[in-house]
Amino acid sequence: MLWLNPIYPSPQRDNGYDVLDYKAIDPVFGSMEEFEQRVEEAGAAGMEIMMDMVFNHTSTAHPWFQKALVGEEKYKDFYIIREAKEDGSLPTNWPSKFGGPAWEPFGNTGCYYLHLYDVSQADLNWRNPEVRKELADVVNFWLEKGVKGFRFDVINVIGKDEILLDAEDGVGKSLYTDRPIVHEYIREMNHRTFGKKEGTLTVGEMSSTDIQNGVLYSAKEREELSMIFSFHHLKVDYKDGDKWTNTPFDFMQLKNILSEWQEGMEKGGGWNALFWNNHDQPRANNRFGDPENYPFETATLLAQTIHLLRGTPFIYQGEEIGMVDPDFEELKEYRDIESLNAYQELTTKGKTEEQALALVKKKSRDNSRTPMQWSKELHAGFTTGTPWINAGDSYQERNTTDSPISQRVYAYYQQLIRLRKELTVISKGSYKEIEPNHPEVYSYIRETEQEELLILNHFYGEKTTVRIPKRFCKKNIIWVIGNRKARSVAEEFELEAYETVALLRNKQS
Repeated sequence: MLWLNPIYPSPQRDNGYDVLDYKAIDPVFGSMEEFEQRVEEAGAAGMEIMMDMVFNHTSTAHPWFQKALVGEEKYKDFYIIREAKEDGSLPTNWPSKFGGPAWEPFGNTGCYYLHLYDVSQADLNWRNPEVRKELADVVNFWLEKGVKGFRFDVINVIGKDEILLDAEDGVGKSLYTDRPIVHEYIREMNHRTFGKKEGTLTVGEMSSTDIQNGVLYSAKEREELSMIFSFHHLKVDYKDGDKWTNTPFDFMQLKNILSEWQEGMEKGGGWNALFWNNHDQPRANNRFGDPENYPFETATLLAQTIHLLRGTPFIYQGEEIGMVDPDFEELKEYRDIESLNAYQELTTKGKTEEQALALVKKKSRDNSRTPMQWSKELHAGFTTGTPWINAGDSYQERNTTDSPISQRVYAYYQQLIRLRKELTVISKGSYKEIEPNHPEVYSYIRETEQEELLILNHFYGEKTTVRIPKRFCKKNIIWVIGNRKARSVAEEFELEAYETVALLRNKQS
């Protein structure tokens, strides 16, 4: 299944996540006829299309918001609009996730509209049945076009309370995240739309969620979603919870989070979407490995760690050829509104321009939004025109056509995908972590009644030794896949830098 980021008409303040028409294609991407043709061609090739549903907010350029601005009462109730407090201050003290307050003046009415994200992204009022009906119509529109998958953007923040309160912690995430009514809204959407179409797959992007809610969103009997994205494992390089910091990733925390989610979702019957990379994250190769000295090993270690877990793997464009952060030298090369806002806030709070730029280079979402690297040609072969953002310098060494490293990484991804289809222990086996206290290795076992698969993942650049259960040291053990040379296995097993290994044991032999 091919997941497309938003391709709807948009002012592009936030790379298309500011939608102004949910039922059309932005001309920059082509026409509706071309889209329909792509759906048909994908189906013929054994693939389906997943569309991105941005339902927490619309662009302020959306006709609904514009009608609200000119006073149409029906559409004013499509958004979350509040009066100022008696003292004239904002309706609540919530901050926007993109910096600044989450409230902006609603025209010259004296009221304010809520925008949890950019000021151009006005939050929809899901408590209004008309809003839910309109959004259900959007899903059904794309189902009729042959779309079989839907990714719901920040869907767990749609359930704001009727009475909005100040946040005691000054942040307020708990006041609008995972509210119980969200489950009702998603179940209603399921019953009105995709739940009526056999073979439809859905995934929810869940901001700051927990395992308990993750199970509720994705357990089959709940009739909500097929699976969810959670992000806690991608915040292990945030210092004190602050994204805009430069600190090494906490490996023990990373292991603990991955394992807790694996165990918790399995116990509750939930299902994880497995991923390192997406359009909102810097490249995982830079964050968790050493792509300069160990480009192949880093990329394949991260791939194998995720692909052999319990859940459904997602591969982000360029990940399969080992793409890395672009390492832009100047602020003017960045486009991401969150990054540009963060730069301003960082300098306002006392960082020098050099310090602020260094943090943007490290954490910007634009690190993953550069053009796909097809070749060594200008703009990485992506276009003969001018791309919306520059390609990273690495396209000379990492591209799809003439890069030995990229070809090796790509072949490894193919092996992992094939193994998941061939080995039931990967697609359906249980999960158990072993050696949880090892400071450099994340090890786990996947198991069915017939087989056990042991996976060893070494996240550092020096050799290390790990203890292996005796039953995996026998002659009949199969070395299934690894990014180093296969060799005999002993209880005290030495792993090379960034090495990953999977060993299969047939329990009947």
